[in-house]
Amino acid sequence: MVLADEINRATPKAQSALLEAMEEQQVTVEGVTYPLPEPFFVIATQNPSHQLGTFPLPESQLDRFLMRIELGYPDHDAERELLTGQNRYKLIETLKVQLPVEKLLEMQQAVKGIYVSPALLDYIQALIKFTRESEEYLLGLSPRAGLAMLNAAKSWAYMQQRESVIPEDVQAILASVAGHRLRAGHSNSENIVAPLLANVAIP
Repeated sequence: MVLADEINRATPKAQSALLEAMEEQQVTVEGVTYPLPEPFFVIATQNPSHQLGTFPLPESQLDRFLMRIELGYPDHDAERELLTGQNRYKLIETLKVQLPVEKLLEMQQAVKGIYVSPALLDYIQALIKFTRESEEYLLGLSPRAGLAMLNAAKSWAYMQQRESVIPEDVQAILASVAGHRLRAGHSNSENIVAPLLANVAIP
């Protein structure tokens, strides 16, 4: 697992170094290519884009992140624990394994077996088509975004202990998967995808 903290404070050259690892699951050093282990994850945090010293990620970089989740500020109890608790860096040393690697790989394999009906695929394609044709968006969803939407919906269905994907699974993950890939007059992911949910009919 790679944590790229405050990724938009890194220079564009440093940001682009992640592209090969995220897309091709490998890194190249001095002409020698090394495969990355399985499973492999990149998690990144961003500072607000209006802050000085930030470099917006290009669309090609954003498109490689499966989801963007907006955390906001901690609630009262969580912030009190932060203020009165131990040093957060020292707590990392006490973390216990919650999910063995073997189990995670098993779950990833199970997600691949979740059934997706032709009608559900029609719905996903209709959502993608709307983003490409509507004046709501300056840039439509890419084919990679469509795959991300499908895989995230299958994962959501798996977590709900279902063997097939339903439209509500797609809707549940839509803001997180599509919000950072679309360009619109809003900055909030929920507002960005609102026209999609309002205008694209469920099959």
